[in-house]
Formats: sequence, structure tokens, C-alpha cells
Amino acid sequence: MTLFGNLMSTIFERRYIGAGRRDLDGLDMADLAQRLLTTRAESTALALAGQILERYATLDDAEKMTFFRMTVEQFNITPTRVREALEAYEAAPGKDTYRTYMEAAEPPRQELIRRLNQVPGATGRLVGMRADLRRLAAQSPEIGALDLDFRHLFNSWFNRGFLVLLPVNWETPANILEKIIAYEAVHALDDWEDLRRRLEPEDRRCFAFFHPAMPDEPLIFVQVALLKGVPDSIQTLLAEDRAPLKAEQADTAVFYSISNCQIGLAGISFGNSLIKQVVRDLSATLPNLKTFVTLSPIPGLMDWLHRHDRARAARTDPEVLRRLAALYLLEAKGAGGVPQDPVARFHLANGALVHAIHAGADTSQRGMARSGGAMVNYLYDLSRISRNAETYADTQDVAASSAVRALAKAALKSETQGA
Repeated sequence: MTLFGNLMSTIFERRYIGAGRRDLDGLDMADLAQRLLTTRAESTALALAGQILERYATLDDAEKMTFFRMTVEQFNITPTRVREALEAYEAAPGKDTYRTYMEAAEPPRQELIRRLNQVPGATGRLVGMRADLRRLAAQSPEIGALDLDFRHLFNSWFNRGFLVLLPVNWETPANILEKIIAYEAVHALDDWEDLRRRLEPEDRRCFAFFHPAMPDEPLIFVQVALLKGVPDSIQTLLAEDRAPLKAEQADTAVFYSISNCQIGLAGISFGNSLIKQVVRDLSATLPNLKTFVTLSPIPGLMDWLHRHDRARAARTDPEVLRRLAALYLLEAKGAGGVPQDPVARFHLANGALVHAIHAGADTSQRGMARSGGAMVNYLYDLSRISRNAETYADTQDVAASSAVRALAKAALKSETQGA
């Protein structure tokens, strides 16, 4: 659409919303929502949706909780209707009975969310609404069903086909760069100069996914270092006095920070598509790149070591730390048999393998507290990504290099001998 077309569309939408706002001030949120679900007039729908979103923005937490409870209770499914529709479909499968079942099985609150999304700029507001919902649902699980409705819709609205991968560099508009600083979740960015060191040099890259409905909000971004060889220290990789490498001389691309930006999009998977797309783009522009790895934290390691009375030995001997980190990544499992470590779950599900473990790799206060300073390289072997991902999905088996398996075996042997 042309700039003029966008301008005229916005003007008309604002006029529709303004024209339809008469007599809405006396209605409460439940009345507004009910009218939004039943009206067939576009101008009235825009006015109602706009009024709900504007009022929601002024609510405190207690009032937001009341709104969420009302939405769950008043716009829920009717179990008897669902059962009757399912029985009718079972008795006579067909288009009409299936349509009736689908309509019965979908709670009206999903359609309410869709209609709220008609307002210009509503998608970002709804993402923010879900962030509030997830925060408040921790104390009030009865509103958790609404979170599933949001997640169901967001999985469609934010699927890969709608996302745009864009490079983020020192020429990117300042309002987006400010958000990169704010959203960086792995290695904190202290100021603009710190950000410049990560974006401006020739051997540094950053890529982010954006959605057309939220063009100024990165959804997820990855920071990449171009190096010779696989790195073993985040301090060296981010050193202020390092000498930049010419991009064409690099043979390794290192994903050293991946940050999800929107709390309201929790559970919507972007990382898999992001990494694979960045690998394709980098391979196309820098054919000398042969190795694609991460330099990742091991955030659950120290908690696991403390629970198993292994922390003291790991702190005093770097080799013991490496062995126990390998054992943790390969053997420590949570519910459903998946690895306990959340970063491991992410990369293994994407088809990576545990490649190498390094002691003294992150000596920051946070790095020492979470993993005793250990970090891990996950290798994205282009010839094995699909096979690794399929195996992990089927069996939860952890793909690992022979060196990492040897470390884990040595840890087990040491414990057996110690016993």
C-alpha cells in the first residue's frame, strides 16, 4: 500500500472510531465486550474495540484481574453444546456437523481477541495484555485458560510466514537500538558505546525478527561474532581492546546472545527459524564460513551441583567443572525426559549438538553464580541439523561430540571410584 493509501486508511479508521463512540461511556467492560461480539457494523466494532483497549490501558492490576476473570467466565465454551455437537459429528461426519462442532468448541473470547485486533496498533497492545495476563495468572491460575486462547491465536498471527528478518546495525533507527539495549538478556549492554562495539565492527552482526503489525518492536534478536576458530571465553569475544577481524577472513560464526524481546509472546517459537535463516544468509554472503556454533551459558548448572553436593569440587578444579557440566548437560533430565537446562533444550530441539565445554569462560558475577564460569558451544552442523532435531523430538536423546561424552564418562567414573 502506498504512503498516501496508508494515510487515508488511518484517517478513515479514526473517523469510524470517533463516530461510533457516542453513548459508550456509560457501558462497563463486560457490556462493551458483549456488544463487540454481536455487532455487525464495522464502525461500531472499531469504536467498541478501541474503547476496550483504551480503558484497559488505564486499569491497575486488580482491575485487570477483574477484566480477565470476566472474560474467562462470560465468554467460555458451553460443555453441553460441545458434547452435543461432537455426538452429531460422530453420528454423521460432514461439513455442516464439523462446522457446528468447531463453533461450539471455540470459546467466544477467542473471537473477542480477534475483534480487538481490528484497531490500528492493536496487535502490540494485545501482546502487552498477554504479558499482564501471564504475570497475574501466577497468583490466579483460574485465568490461565485465557492465556491458552492468546497463545493459540498468536501462533497463527506470528508464524514464520509473517516475520521479516532484518539486520540491526549502527545505522538502524535509534528507537530500535534503544530496545536492543533494553531487551538484551544474556550479556548486558551498559550503554551506547557498548552497543557500538557489538554492532559497528566488520566482524560483528546482529539480526532480528520483526512483524509488520509491530514494525518498531523486535521480537527476537541474535548477536553474531565472526571469528577464526571456536571461542572458549566470552570475555575474549567481547573484549574492548580486541582487534577486529576482516569478515572475509572468518571461518566461524558464533551465536553468542539470543534474546526474546516480548514477554507476551512467551511460548511462541522464533528461535529455530531465526538461527536457520541467519545461517543461510551468512553462508550466502560469506562463503568462507564453515562452522556455526554458539557460546552459551549453562544457567542451571550450579543449582544442580548444589543439589547433588558437587559444587565445592567444581569450584576448585576447572577440569572437574568441565566433567560435571558435561554430565549435567547429557544426563540431568526434567519432566518428560527432556534436559533440565533451558538453553540446552532450546538448541537441541533446533538440531544442534553439545560440542565443547569450557571452564573460566564467563567470569562475570552472573556467570559465576549460575554456572561456575562454565560455558558450552552448541554446534549447528548443517548436514546433521534435521536428523538431530528429529531424533531429539522422538527420543529426547542429547546429541554430543565424542569429547563431551568422554568428559561425562570421566565424571561418572570418578564418582564411582569415590564411592
